[in-house]
Amino acid sequence: MTAKNTSSRGRQESKSNSNKKKQNSKKEPDNSKDKNFRIHPHKLKNYKIKSSPSKTKDESDEIRLNKYIANSGICSRREADKYIKSGSATVNGKVITEMGFKVKPDDEVRFDGSLISPESKRYVLLNKPKNYITTTDDDRGRKTVMELVQTASKERIYPVGRLDRTTTGLLLFTNDGEMAKKLTHPKYQVKKLYQVTLDKKLSMADLQKIAANFVLEGKMVFVDKISYIDNKPKTEIGIEIHSGRNRIVRRIFEHFNYKVLKLDRVIFAGLTKKNLSRGIWRHLTQQEINNLKML
Repeated sequence: MTAKNTSSRGRQESKSNSNKKKQNSKKEPDNSKDKNFRIHPHKLKNYKIKSSPSKTKDESDEIRLNKYIANSGICSRREADKYIKSGSATVNGKVITEMGFKVKPDDEVRFDGSLISPESKRYVLLNKPKNYITTTDDDRGRKTVMELVQTASKERIYPVGRLDRTTTGLLLFTNDGEMAKKLTHPKYQVKKLYQVTLDKKLSMADLQKIAANFVLEGKMVFVDKISYIDNKPKTEIGIEIHSGRNRIVRRIFEHFNYKVLKLDRVIFAGLTKKNLSRGIWRHLTQQEINNLKML
């Protein structure tokens, strides 16, 4: 009996020890998803966190075509989807009608044949002071108009046309290439009004010659309007032109033996200097932008 009882006890102890081993051999629960879980410093160097594969730089820079069109300012994303379905958009010369199509940074995207950019369009009007040159940079270290509008837009904007270093007045900046082209192309005849201060009185005979148009350096000069400024000496002249020829206003008066002491552009494409002090810029209103697009 004693031996039998001992053998039974041994079997029970063996079974108990086996169960303990099984419990101890169970894998420890993964607590890595627990927000309070902390790895022991000694185990930290061997701990690996599972991560999803990262996108390549090219993939991360891609943008959906509908967003690209919307960012260009043409329409909303929902409207862009409709235009894409109708075949209004091309990428690198190929018509795209696929929803969700992605555009790479160096792709050429056109909408109804016109090249577009995903940047938001910006339109900034500056009342330029003297002694600033109209260029994006200058290797001689002179002050440029870009210094005056450097905080106007996170997008890179450019001056539309030029004003001489000593000429003051309205200067438009934008990143809208189509608009800039329209405002500077002769066929659109964009009007500019200047206030001119001469070194001597402008004779009526010379005023009439300028108004009647004349040949300057082999090319005809067309002046839209010219007049004395009311309640000012006859050295103060208002002249409206649409020509984009370099230094054209100064050259007009030099042709008739007058020296221009001051030149100020007071109206450009319907935009005025109202409430805009010298050296100060402002964004165009939506109505002003719409008016420019209708030119």
